Amino acid sequence: MKELQYINQFFYKYRFRLLLGILISIASRYLAVKVPEIVKNSVNAASDYNQGKLTDLAVVKTELLHNILLIIGLAILSGFFTFLMRQTIIVTSRLVEFDLKNQVYQQYQRLSLNFYKKNRTGDLMNRISEDVGKVRMYVGPAIMYTINMLVMFSVAIYKMIQIDVKLTLFTLIPFPLLSISIFILSRSINKRSTIVQQQLSKLTTFTQEVFSGMNVIKSYAIEGITRNDFIDIAEENKQKNINLFKVQAFFFPLMILLIGTANIIVLYVGGMEYIKGNISMGVIAEFIMYTNMLTWPVAIVGWVTSTIQEAEASQKRINEFLKQTPDVTNNNEEFSPINGAIKFKNVSLTYDDTHITALKNVSFDVNPGETIAIIGKTGSGKSSILNLVSRLYDATTGKVEIDEQPIQNQNIYNLRNHIGFVPQDPFLFSDTIINNIRFGKEDATEEEIIEAAKKAVVHDNIIAFNKQYNTILGERGVTLSGGQKQRVSIARAIIKNPKIYIFDDCLSAVDTETEEQILKNLKAISKNNTTLIVSHRISAAQNADKVIVLDNGEIVQQGTHSQLLSQKGIYLEMYQQQLEEKEIE
Repeated sequence: MKELQYINQFFYKYRFRLLLGILISIASRYLAVKVPEIVKNSVNAASDYNQGKLTDLAVVKTELLHNILLIIGLAILSGFFTFLMRQTIIVTSRLVEFDLKNQVYQQYQRLSLNFYKKNRTGDLMNRISEDVGKVRMYVGPAIMYTINMLVMFSVAIYKMIQIDVKLTLFTLIPFPLLSISIFILSRSINKRSTIVQQQLSKLTTFTQEVFSGMNVIKSYAIEGITRNDFIDIAEENKQKNINLFKVQAFFFPLMILLIGTANIIVLYVGGMEYIKGNISMGVIAEFIMYTNMLTWPVAIVGWVTSTIQEAEASQKRINEFLKQTPDVTNNNEEFSPINGAIKFKNVSLTYDDTHITALKNVSFDVNPGETIAIIGKTGSGKSSILNLVSRLYDATTGKVEIDEQPIQNQNIYNLRNHIGFVPQDPFLFSDTIINNIRFGKEDATEEEIIEAAKKAVVHDNIIAFNKQYNTILGERGVTLSGGQKQRVSIARAIIKNPKIYIFDDCLSAVDTETEEQILKNLKAISKNNTTLIVSHRISAAQNADKVIVLDNGEIVQQGTHSQLLSQKGIYLEMYQQQLEEKEIE
């Protein structure tokens, strides 16, 4: 249970709740164990009357009635304490589940972008849902039933030894065999549980990707292929679960066999002792009740063991992520003003997942309030520069400075809070349009939102919808066209009014006329803000204070639009090519 030691912090946090639950559990089981003793007295009273040792029938009836009332009273009290026990221990397990899910989610947020490139969404979802659920079963039901089992064993066996040591020893003969069996089966369950959870992650990932890419599946008419792939993964998942349940299935038949054997021993050995006159008939009845009372605790040992093994396997998967440290960490807790000066000094960036060197010795300066355009062909390293400015990655070599301070010395949350980022592939939430724009400024008024949408040239599109700004978007904004999604994303950045605007080829899906209008609006609103515009269109660079041309991760040209047009190079070639394409259109 090494991996489950992580949960000990929650046991300490809720120690008083758990302690109360344990005390209530002890009281509940103790009351339940009192019943066989009362039954023994009742059987002995009836037996004594039958044998003539008691002659007053009224006395016997009175004692039997008294014992019946005691049993009913004990049952009610035991049931009440059982209810309280579940209210303490099971509720505690839900609180632990809540805390653990929050910890996992917070860790997901802390981890760097590189982490999400290496792990798939379905697996991340499975660990925070299915795996945490398995751990909750250990914290709640498994612990509760274990306490019940220990209390029941302790009290029942103590009572049995007090009555007859010899009969007790014979009754407990099957239990060592039970312990050995549990040990052997538990190891197998642990291995198979890990495999089952891994397979479930694979199934979850597959289905999540299918649902997200349903438009592609339908466009290519590959529903049949996808269905067959799903059936194969589901079949494999089924077989892994069957393999696990085959082992688990040994537990309960084994328990029933051992308990049945114990009952036979009680009847035989107890019967022989009764014939010899060493014990009464009531003692046999009491021992049978004790033996059967131990049936559920013994049977639950298998379930508890299986649950703990599954929780161990799940917590191990959770710990794998909890133990990871972010590649990009916050090194400064203080918040300071951001003016927007950016400087790259011989910066190189190599992605460790692909080992591709995206940037090579890149150097340039951007003064506060300047607009810089980064132009280049696909794969030239344009987006990598933006990733470094927003510190989604740290440079492999060289130095990135913000306001003449190494970017690592800036408070990462403060820095990003001063950045309005519009990615090439904008992400919109399954919410209303107004809330998606308000994401940039939580307390934005409706008037501010409409104004931002107008500047992003998307207001007319929005009011054309039936519910206008209250239109609920599908997953990832699927309700909107590509250009509309980009413009809503631009409105979200505009309403934030940040010190640094970052536009990552965010006008690729709009026509040139709309692009010109948006660029004109952006120039007006970003007059005092630093702006970085990445694009493959030369039109986006015409009004920039400086243009950087990238090729294969290196800066090959720098200057203003007019300066670069007067030089031979990539920029002029791209300009002429795009001019010809526009004339053809």
